[in-house]
Amino acid sequence: MLRKILTFWLQHIHPRLAPLLTTIGIVGLASCLLILFLLAELFEEVLEREAFAFDTHFLLWLHQFSNPSLDNLMLTITNLGNPSFIVVVVTLSLAILSWRRYRQEAKIFAIACLGAFILNTGLKLLFSKPRPELWDRLITEKSFSFPSGHALGSLVLYGFLAYLLATHYPKFSQFIYSMAGVVIAAIGISRLYLGVHWPTDVIAGYGVGFLWLMMCIAMLKLQNMRQF
Repeated sequence: MLRKILTFWLQHIHPRLAPLLTTIGIVGLASCLLILFLLAELFEEVLEREAFAFDTHFLLWLHQFSNPSLDNLMLTITNLGNPSFIVVVVTLSLAILSWRRYRQEAKIFAIACLGAFILNTGLKLLFSKPRPELWDRLITEKSFSFPSGHALGSLVLYGFLAYLLATHYPKFSQFIYSMAGVVIAAIGISRLYLGVHWPTDVIAGYGVGFLWLMMCIAMLKLQNMRQF
């Protein structure tokens, strides 16, 4: 029996996994599987309407640091993940990629952004989780809470742009990824500070965004490999 399983693995599964392992690596694949497992557990709890005690405790703890200066800073940071600002960034990025004749990059980038929008919209409607109402918020959000669209969208958008920049400018890759990480993390924190999301919303947004980003990067790498 074991020999049959091994033979089936070598003949059918292993050849199909080889390109995936080549593009995202063993560490990347392991990270995706771990995040997928954690998201499955989180999704199950949210679907069953289970309450996460640390959600409320963390938001109340964070709110005690609020002040007018931080309010203005967080409002500015959260704008980096607003749909209106993202549309401008996506449009300019697509224009630059098309102008530089990076057609494959432009195509996958468009797919990444569109997919992020569909995932965010679909998951919000599926879970229909209400937003926090713990204090008088500075901004009003009418959509559902889970997952955080700002977290999901910013990770896909700025993560993909960071990957493209790091690929073309490898000497600055560490700086590029660091800056992207700071921006993505700051956007998530701003949503919590402003009280429009639960921590689990942001965690789920990052998790879904990371998985989708890895898929899009893998698609781009595979497309580039086929050209050679």
